[in-house]
Amino acid sequence: MSLTAGIVGLPNVGKSTLFNAITKSKALAANYPFATIEPNVGVVEVKDPRLDHIVSVINPRSIVATSFSFTDIAGLVKGASKGEGLGNQFLSHIRDVDAICQVVRCFENGNITHVDGSVDPIRDTETINLELILADLEVIEKRLPKIEKKALHKTDDEAVMEYDILLRIKKNLDEGRPARFTELSKEERDFIKNYNFLTLKPMLYIANISEDDITTGNKYVDVLKEKALAEGSEVVMISAKIEEELTDLPDEDREMFLEDLGLKQSGLDQLVEKAYHLLGLQTFFTAGEKECRAWTFKKGMKAPECAGVIHSDFERGFIRAETMSYEDFVKYGNPQKVKEAGRVRSEGKDYVVQDGDIMLFRFNV
Repeated sequence: MSLTAGIVGLPNVGKSTLFNAITKSKALAANYPFATIEPNVGVVEVKDPRLDHIVSVINPRSIVATSFSFTDIAGLVKGASKGEGLGNQFLSHIRDVDAICQVVRCFENGNITHVDGSVDPIRDTETINLELILADLEVIEKRLPKIEKKALHKTDDEAVMEYDILLRIKKNLDEGRPARFTELSKEERDFIKNYNFLTLKPMLYIANISEDDITTGNKYVDVLKEKALAEGSEVVMISAKIEEELTDLPDEDREMFLEDLGLKQSGLDQLVEKAYHLLGLQTFFTAGEKECRAWTFKKGMKAPECAGVIHSDFERGFIRAETMSYEDFVKYGNPQKVKEAGRVRSEGKDYVVQDGDIMLFRFNV
């Protein structure tokens, strides 16, 4: 289960610079609108100190971290949902992602053009959010006439349910609110998941700020945080320029560079942390001499479901999961000592997997 995010924003807000820095790729970053036409996709390893410690003890032949996949699309403009600046084509590229990361310009620089002539995070986010709303509204308005007759005559239970859900979402969209403001049960969310509504996805705002403001923030970040709080979203402060400078540094130099700036984490690490929190994601580990690996799962998943993250056969033939906590692994020093201390648990089908669990699945197919 790899986390996927779409990066959106107005032209010239630093999207491609940020994308290049965090994915160590070379997507075109230029001081003019629509420098990015085709979507750029990059995958980054998620750093986890727990995996590093497990590896240092086990010394496996192979190490596999969990990953985060980013899709960078062209800068959006007013009218994007109707095709302005090829916007509707760009939006289709991010319908399958788990979350949307909206890069917002929170720095002043007379040498970098702003499409609207000035820095205003609220105006900019409203432009993007409106285009996402209009794109979702278009999908609903195309679908409703096709199911209306069946729904109103109650000749098809699924059509009745679908019609009701779409009308409730449409009400919010019509009033300028994203689909995620609609109260939906898990069953209802599952029922409409194939629509991949853009505004149903969690939104993470990335405040792109200058190097000088990286530890303190600024007035633009403050207003963006207020907006995010009201929406139930999150804000991450990142300096795309700093992330770019970090790209080519070895790990030890990176740490020193961040310390000199007064930072504990890189912007990418903060971004991943916030995205995991927003999406309710956690990590379990498998650890052996052959391979140590981190796996991403949704909070609340039970042992058989997590086994299925590895392979469907593991879930289908699940017997039990031999489990130890990461805390016990650290406390006792290695798996054998954890076992000797009686801290390895045999968990069954109803066990809710916890963040940091180290697991060995027993199965039979």
